[in-house]
Amino acid sequence: MASPRRRTPRRRVWPKIRLLLLVAVVAAGGTALYPVWKAANPDPPELKVRYRTDTPATATAAKPSFEIFNDTDKALPLSDVTLRYWFTADGAAGPSSYAFNCVNVVFGCSNVAGRIVAMDKPTDTADHYLEVRFTAAAGDLKPGANSKGIDLQLFRTDHKKLKQSDDRSFDAEMTSYKAAEKVTAYKRGVLAWGEEPDGTKASDDKKATAKGSAPDPVPAPPAGVLFDDFTYQGPKDPALFKHGWLVRTSKGGPGVENTWSAQGVSFPTAEGSHADGQVLNLRASTDGTKAGTKQASLGTAASKFRDGTYAARIHFSDEPTTGDAGDHVNQTFYTIGGKGSKYSELDNEYMPNGGWGRSGPKLDTVTWFDHKTNDRVYETTNKSLDTWHTVLIRVKDGVVAYWLDGKKLFLSNGKYAPRADMSVNFNHWFIDLPFKGDRAWDMKVDWLYYNANDTLSAKQVQSAVEGFTDEGMNYFDTVRESR
Repeated sequence: MASPRRRTPRRRVWPKIRLLLLVAVVAAGGTALYPVWKAANPDPPELKVRYRTDTPATATAAKPSFEIFNDTDKALPLSDVTLRYWFTADGAAGPSSYAFNCVNVVFGCSNVAGRIVAMDKPTDTADHYLEVRFTAAAGDLKPGANSKGIDLQLFRTDHKKLKQSDDRSFDAEMTSYKAAEKVTAYKRGVLAWGEEPDGTKASDDKKATAKGSAPDPVPAPPAGVLFDDFTYQGPKDPALFKHGWLVRTSKGGPGVENTWSAQGVSFPTAEGSHADGQVLNLRASTDGTKAGTKQASLGTAASKFRDGTYAARIHFSDEPTTGDAGDHVNQTFYTIGGKGSKYSELDNEYMPNGGWGRSGPKLDTVTWFDHKTNDRVYETTNKSLDTWHTVLIRVKDGVVAYWLDGKKLFLSNGKYAPRADMSVNFNHWFIDLPFKGDRAWDMKVDWLYYNANDTLSAKQVQSAVEGFTDEGMNYFDTVRESR
C-alpha cells in the first residue's frame, strides 16, 4: 500500500506569495516613480557649451563666441556637433536677409560651415536660428578638452543694425564665458545641451526625438583650394583680414596715382548673384579731379598661387551707376607676383569705353614677361560684357589659357607663363580723367575659386561652387604657401 503524499504546509507558501506580491508592488511603484526620479537625477551632459559676447543690444552685428567642452571619457569628433544660436529677425527680414561669417577659431575658419534657418514654429524670442557645423578636418576633442573660442558674426545683409534684445540666445551680460543653455548643441542630430525655444531640454527623455535625423557630415574642404563668396560686413570686417584679404589704401598706380581708398569696397546683396546673396563691390568714383578721385582694390595678402584654375564670377559695367558715361575705366581680375627675372602677371582687363587710344567695349587678356619693358602678349575681345560672366585663367605645364563663359579666348606659353607664385586681385580704376562732374562706376564679384591641383571647365567650377554653398561653406583656404 502506497504511503499518502505529504501536503506542503500553507504557512510555507504564503510567505513566498507575499514576497512576490511585494516585489511586484515595488517594481510597479518604481516604474511609476522613475520619471520623477529621472527628472531629479538626469544623465550628465555629454558636452557643454559656454558663450560670451562683447556687443550691446543694438549693434551692427551679433558677435557670439562659443566654447564646446567634451564632458565624456571618449574623444568627441567636432563633425558630430551642431550648434544653434536662436534669434528673432528684425521686421520682415527673412533668412536671406541675414548672413554669418567665422572670424577666428583654433582649428581654422576653413572648417566651419553655417546657415540661417527660419523656424517652422516661431516663439516670442526666436523665429530663426544660426546653425553652425564643423568639418571632419576640425578634429576631435579629447576627453575633458575645450574647443577654445569659436568667434562668429551674424549680421543683416542690408547692413542695418541688429536689435538683439528679443533674441533668445543673446545675453549682453555674458561678456566672459559662461554656461549658456539658451544656445543648443546636438550630437549626431540629438539634442545634447541646452533648451530649445519650445522648452525641450537636453535632459528630457524625449531628447531622442530631436528635430530631424542626424545630418550628413560637412565634407572636408578639398586640399589646395581657395573659395570665397564674399560674405562680409565691409572693408573693416575682421573676418576679411583673417581670411587673407587686403583692402588697398597704399600709394602708387595704376590709374590715377595715390587714390586707392577703402571707401570703394563694400559687400551688398546683388540680383543675379548666386542665391541673390552678397557680392564684392568695387566702386571707382571721381568728380573729374585727382583730389576727388577714389579707386578700389581687394587682393590676397599671400602670394601662393601659380598653376591650376583661377575662376571668378564677375559683373562688368558699361555705364556708371551715377553720373555721366564716357570714362576710361578699367575693371580688372588679375594675378601678380615676383620681381626681376621672376616677374609674373596674368590680366583680364575690361574697358567699356576703351583706353590708351583704343576704342571699347573690349576685354584684354594679357600675359606679362617684363612690365618695365612692356614685354607682354595679349588678345583683345571686342564686345560688351555688361552682365555676369565666369572668367577663368588656367595654368598648366607652362601654358596659360584665358576663358570667358566656357569659351577659350587666348593662350600664351614659352616665356609668357608664370615664373613665381602670385597674389590674386580685383581692382577698378580710371585710366585718365577726361571730363569734370561727379560719377561712380561699380564692378561686382560674386565669388572667387582657385584650384591648385586641376584645370577645370566653367561648368565644373560652377558645380563645385554650388556644392560648397549648399553645405554652408562660404569660405575656406587650403592652399599652402611655397617654402
